[in-house]
Amino acid sequence: MIRSVLSRPALLVVARVLLTFPFWGSGLAKLIDFQGGTAEMAMFGLHPPAVINAVVALTQLTGSALIIANRAAWLGAGALGVFTALTIPIVHHFWSLDGERGIVAFHTATEHVGMIGGLILAAILAERGAGTASPLSEHARRGG
Repeated sequence: MIRSVLSRPALLVVARVLLTFPFWGSGLAKLIDFQGGTAEMAMFGLHPPAVINAVVALTQLTGSALIIANRAAWLGAGALGVFTALTIPIVHHFWSLDGERGIVAFHTATEHVGMIGGLILAAILAERGAGTASPLSEHARRGG
């Protein structure tokens, strides 16, 4: 039964959507509240903040879309992995923060490392051909 559930193409799509949720959710938020996203970039000392906000949103949304669509998923996973790795020294630099801020940044940084591992797995599965046919394309192939 477990093998039957895990082999369903729809589950791969759900997994890709869930894996990328933090990225596409953040990317949409940065576009919907562009001023808020720009203020966030300025708070972290990134300049010019509006350009950085736009680039971050584009990276998050494009990388997520590539993974979800399982098209050049390696590229989307790589872009999101590099982006996530860069946030550690830029935003979550726990080694330079004191007290609770340092603890929160440490836990966030370690979660980011785990996310990078998940992105690597997504790229590996995509390259191995796991779930290359989406449920929609399989339905279309059958003439449905």
